[in-house]
This record gives sequence, C-alpha cells and structure tokens, in this order.
Amino acid sequence: MKEAEFCDERGKSPEACLQAEKRMLAQPAADSFGNTDVRKEKRMFDRNYYGHSTQFFGVEEHRLTGGRGDGMRLLEVRNGSGVEFTVSADRCADISRLSYKGVNLNYMGVGGYAGPAYYDDQGDHWLKTFNCGFLTTCGLANIGIPQKDGGEDLPLHGTIGNQPSDHIWYVSDEERIEIHAHVPDMQIFGRKMELERTISCPVGGNRLTIHDKVRNLGSHEEPMLILYHMNMGYPLLSEKSVVRVNSVKVTPRTAHAARDLETWDRMLKPVKDFEEQCYYHEFGGKKACAKIFNQDAGVGLAIQFDSTSLPYLTEWKMMGEKDYVLGLEPMIATLDGRKGLRESGQLPFIAPGEEREFEVCVSFFDDIGKFDSENHE
Repeated sequence: MKEAEFCDERGKSPEACLQAEKRMLAQPAADSFGNTDVRKEKRMFDRNYYGHSTQFFGVEEHRLTGGRGDGMRLLEVRNGSGVEFTVSADRCADISRLSYKGVNLNYMGVGGYAGPAYYDDQGDHWLKTFNCGFLTTCGLANIGIPQKDGGEDLPLHGTIGNQPSDHIWYVSDEERIEIHAHVPDMQIFGRKMELERTISCPVGGNRLTIHDKVRNLGSHEEPMLILYHMNMGYPLLSEKSVVRVNSVKVTPRTAHAARDLETWDRMLKPVKDFEEQCYYHEFGGKKACAKIFNQDAGVGLAIQFDSTSLPYLTEWKMMGEKDYVLGLEPMIATLDGRKGLRESGQLPFIAPGEEREFEVCVSFFDDIGKFDSENHE
C-alpha cells in the first residue's frame, strides 16, 4: 500500500499526504540536539537490489486479536539498521515495544496489552492497564498521585495515556520514517486539550525522536502537566547495567529512597518484595541526558531532552521480581499531583489558544566505547 493510499483511508487526502512528505524532506538535516541526519550521508540501500521497501525498512499496520488487547491498532516500524519499535495507536500513540539489533530494551508489565475500554480512572486503578512498554505518556490534567483538585477527581498520572488517537498516519521514504497522531484530551464543560505527536526515525540511523505539541483549544486557562514514562527492561536492564545521568542535583522522593541515595545509579538483581525508590534529577537548564548500557546485552541507549521545557527527570528504580523496571522519565513538574503543585506554586498552566512544544530524542549504541565517547553535555 502506498503512503498516500494509507492516508486517504484514514481521512487524509493523497494531496495532503504528498505535502506532508515534502515538508518532511525539507526539514533541516539535524535535530534540536545536533544529531546529524542520514540525509547528509550516502543512502544505506541501493534501490536496484530490492523490490518493496519493507524488505528492509518501513511501517506495517496490524491489529491484535483476543484478550484485553483485542482490536488494538499497532504500527510496527523498522528502520533498516536495527531500530524497531511499535506505536500503539489506541494508547496515545505511545511506544509499546522497542528493540535495537534484535535486543529488547523495554519492560512490559504483567498485564500486557489492554485497550482503552478497560481503563479505570478511579484512584490508582490506572495501574491495572499500565503495560509500561517503552513509553507511556502521562498527563495532561495530572501527573503523580491521585487526588481531588478544583472539584475534579484526578486519577494517577492523568488520562492521556489511555486516550486513542482520533487520527494517525505515517509518511516514509528511503531516508526517514514519520508517524503522526492527534490525541484529544477533552470533555464537555471541562478542559479541551489536544496532543499532536510526531515520532521520527531516520532510515539507516540509530535514533528516534518524539516531538509533541500540546494545545489548549478551550476558552479558559488550564493546568498543563506532562511526563514521559520511559521504561527500561531486561536484558538492557540487569545488575550489570551502567546508568549515568548528567544531573546537577539528585533528590530522593521518600525516606526509603534517601537511604540508598549514594547508590541511585546501581542496579540490582530482582529482589522479592522490593519497595520502589524514586529520585528527582535536576539539570540547571542545560541539555539533559540519561544513559544506560549493558555490556552483556551489547546495547545501550541515551535519552536527551531540553531541561528548560522539561526541568525534571524521575528515576523510578523498581528492582522487584517480575516487576523489574527502571523508569527514566522526563517531566514538567514533580509527582506531587496537581493539588500539591498548585499549593506549592509550581503548577504549570497553558493559556487559551496557546501551544507548548516538547521533544525527547533517544539514541542507541552497540558497544561501550561508543557509549562512553558520545558527547551529550
């Protein structure tokens, strides 16, 4: 199926699709973190050697059958050089699976896939359908603990991660793949917010970029919270993993976490009845980078973001048996919940008609030398 045909079936005209492709190719040859685009290099694949592009790279759309994930739309992406990931169209266009050169990088929760119809917005019941994946987006009305604020009951981590994309499409060529999605977070007599997401990946490259625009389409100022819940899993994550964060300040979230503050970067074997430990990392306005590498697995990744728009990273250290995951989570505010942030004067707002942009770039490595030498400062 041609990209234009795919777009037309999703309500986007072939002409609009062609214009999107032109805009994609006209973009600068580097992202906002200075990573060089492969368009400045020789094309990886000689077109004369293959028929359809999906022999090496591209996007395929699938639907799940059976279980709580029945009917969920998944976009499977391969970039031809080992970066493979799955975009879950019905869960905020989040990234449910991620691998590099055949090695799994993310944690998948015990509940597996669950469609948005199974979401329970009471208290911390968000956990019932929290499959983690590589990326679960949290917000936009709340991040952190469930609580009541302004007469509104706010569930754990908000509702955006359980909202389906009302429109999703992709464009691709021999140089880049892009997934585009619009995700509404709206209610009658309430907030009218929209998330516009673009996930891009160069063909033959070693990274992917998540670029989000959050818009307030309503008539009133609204609280605006967002957290990128990125979840590392085995075999990338083990007691052999090396973790580095270029933070200037590390603060434990609880007294329990404070007891192990000096070893926040030390990963453990799975521990029975492990109690989670969370640490806030701050960056003083500089470019933020969190990295993990596992010599046994032979792979690693680096998460980069602008700390002027996402001033915190939560390190969620969960070393439990079966619940074995490291969260490296860029975010706009701490996890005190909307009421707590309002009371402390730290609650961000977005004005009517305003648009806020956020970008997170993930780079991949296949040896410790590249991991150590890569300059992310």
